[in-house]
Amino acid sequence: MITYQDAGVDVHRGYEVVQRIQRHVKSTFSPAVLAGLGGFGGLFELDTAGYQQPVLVSGTDGVGTKLKLAFALDIHHTVGIDLVAMCANDLLCTGAKPLFFLDYVATGQLRPETIEQVVAGIATGCRQVGCALIGGETAEMPDFYSDGEYDLAGFAVGLVDKPHIIDGSRIQAGDVLIGLPSSGVHSNGFSLVRKVFDIQQLEVPFGNRTLGEVLLEPTRIYVPTVLPLLSTFPIHGIAHITGGGFIENIPRVVPETFSIEIWRESWEILPIFEELQQRTQLEEYQMFNTFNMGIGLVLIVPANQADAVLHHIHNSGEKAYQMGQIIDKQEDRLCFVSVF
Repeated sequence: MITYQDAGVDVHRGYEVVQRIQRHVKSTFSPAVLAGLGGFGGLFELDTAGYQQPVLVSGTDGVGTKLKLAFALDIHHTVGIDLVAMCANDLLCTGAKPLFFLDYVATGQLRPETIEQVVAGIATGCRQVGCALIGGETAEMPDFYSDGEYDLAGFAVGLVDKPHIIDGSRIQAGDVLIGLPSSGVHSNGFSLVRKVFDIQQLEVPFGNRTLGEVLLEPTRIYVPTVLPLLSTFPIHGIAHITGGGFIENIPRVVPETFSIEIWRESWEILPIFEELQQRTQLEEYQMFNTFNMGIGLVLIVPANQADAVLHHIHNSGEKAYQMGQIIDKQEDRLCFVSVF
């Protein structure tokens, strides 16, 4: 007789995972969640009161090779936060309020204590966003992943009123770019990061932390800061600075009839990016095409509203920088200038 366990799948570890993660998942629930863990689908009661034309917005993402650092350092809760942040920040770019989240965790052999850390991080991210973790899948696939490794994918759904969708169509010349700082490298560029820093260097001091701790700093979640702005100010565009950095992501939200002028010295470049540039010897353009360079989210607002938006953000205890403007079409879609 050859059992499922003989093939490498232990259903009892799966049961243990469910027991371990229940309290974390339930900590994200609201009255809109109509079913607990264990069902074949997550049930969420949609409240469309106050919406003229409610539109659902969906997004999915992962954490990429940043997971390799989590494996090396045996720190797993931060990548769970990353997973939520990558999806929720994308929804925010349309003006949507995130409603619920689902996760997928795949591994070669279930380690319940590790999966609990991951899901605890996901739950932390969901609480920060204000969305519910209503379902997920944990897949044990022997021989598919190396021992001790796993992969993550997340899926989020949000809601926006159709007249208030942010799609860049209202952007015009003279609009101002407001940058919200990143917490570090976030979750992009880690294939290059891992070529620059080997595993042994992760325990080396970097500032008042180790290099590994700096690199594993979770992606910042911008929902609590930006959602209140949407009901008060005319936000013409929002760009989440992920893979492709400034060069790819800001032009994505700006009509082709305009160019973007970035004021190069208007915000703080974090030390980790200075270290990466020194070690890679990348030109500035390549750095801005790979990393977020200290800015994780960019708002595009009318010039006459910029000071009020900045004041509102600063009053909430957050930093923000006026970092550029929309200009008439130039040869380059995105250009860096020095204005200080």
